[in-house]
Amino acid sequence: MNNLPHNNQAHLSEEEAQELMRSLRQKKGTWVDWGKACQQLQKAGYSPQQIFEQTGLQASQQNLVIVAAQVYDSIVQAGVSEEVSAYFQGPKSDVLYEFRILNQKQRAAAAELAYEKKLDVDGAHEVAKAVKEVSRFSQLPEAFTSDPGDVVAYLCWKRARQKKDLQERSRLIAQGLKFARSQTAREAIETLLSDFTVVPTKTAPLLPVYRLESDSELPRIIPVAGSFPISRQEIEIVARIDVQEPFRTIQVVSYGTFVPVPGWQVVLKAVDPVGFFWPSHRLPKPLPGKVEEVLVILDRAVQQWNPNSYFLVEKEEKLALQWFEEEPNLSILGQLILVLRPKKILDENNIMEPWQMDD
Repeated sequence: MNNLPHNNQAHLSEEEAQELMRSLRQKKGTWVDWGKACQQLQKAGYSPQQIFEQTGLQASQQNLVIVAAQVYDSIVQAGVSEEVSAYFQGPKSDVLYEFRILNQKQRAAAAELAYEKKLDVDGAHEVAKAVKEVSRFSQLPEAFTSDPGDVVAYLCWKRARQKKDLQERSRLIAQGLKFARSQTAREAIETLLSDFTVVPTKTAPLLPVYRLESDSELPRIIPVAGSFPISRQEIEIVARIDVQEPFRTIQVVSYGTFVPVPGWQVVLKAVDPVGFFWPSHRLPKPLPGKVEEVLVILDRAVQQWNPNSYFLVEKEEKLALQWFEEEPNLSILGQLILVLRPKKILDENNIMEPWQMDD
C-alpha cells in the first residue's frame, strides 16, 4: 500500500514521518507524546487508517490522545502544579478528554479537582457536564463558589431538595459532600440531613410547536410591479421568484415590494406570478360597491390565448385586462389568475383597543 501522505501540509519528510510511526508503534514516551505525534502525521496528510496500519492505534484512539494532549497543553499553560501535570502524564488521557468542552481556566480547575479526588472517566464526565451547565447561570447561591467541586455539589444540593425518595436524596447528599470544596457549600448540603422540605421541580415550558395542515395556511409571496397606470416594462422587469419548500422561502436578490397571498390552489399553480394594484372600476367587469384598489395577480408564464381566461395585453402602448372570444392580434403579457380585494374591517380603530364588555 502507498504510505505517502495525500497532502503534505505540514512539510513532514518521509524520514520524519517514519520516525514518528516507529515511536508510536513502539509506544515510546507518554500518551501526550503519542497524541502530538498523531496530530503531526495527520496534519502532514496521513489518514487515520494509514496511521493505524503502521502503528496499531485505531482512529478512535488517535482522536482521543490528540484531543487529550491539547487539553493537557492548555492546563500546563494555565499554570497547574507540577504534581498535577505529572499525574496526568499517567494513563489519564480519557479523563482529560472529558474536559475538552471547557475553556482553559475551567480545564485547569477541573484537572486540579480530578487530581485531588482521583476521579475516573465517569467522574470527570460529570464534572465537565456540571461546569458547562452552571456556566450558563447568572450566579450561584451564596453558599457555593465557582470551583468545579462546588459546582457539582450545588447540582447535587439542588437535585436532592427536589427528591421525595429518601434513598435517592441521601445518595445525592453524599455525592455533594464528596465534591464540595468550600466550607459554606458543605454546610449548605449538611442542612439537608435535617431539613426534609421538598422543593417542587421546575420544568421547562412546552415549545410553541405548530404544524401547517393545509397549503392555504402558508402564503405565497408575490412580487408587486406597481400600481395603475402601469407600463409593460414595469411588468417585465420584475425578477422571477423561486420558491423553496417546505416553508416556501424565497431569496430576494434585489429591492422590491412583495405581498403575501394565501396558498390557494390557483396561486400555487402559477409558474411566474406578478402582482399589481388596479382600480376596481377598471376591471373587465367592474366590481360592485365602492371603488377601491384591488390586487391583480398575473401569471407571466401563460402567454398563450385561451377563451376561458382574462389576459393582460398591450393596446396602443397602454395595458389593459381583457377577455377575447377569439385569439387576439395583440401582445399578451400574462394570464389573469386572481383579483384580491382588501380585507374588510368594519372598525379599524376598534381592533387596536382592548376588548371590553359592559357589566
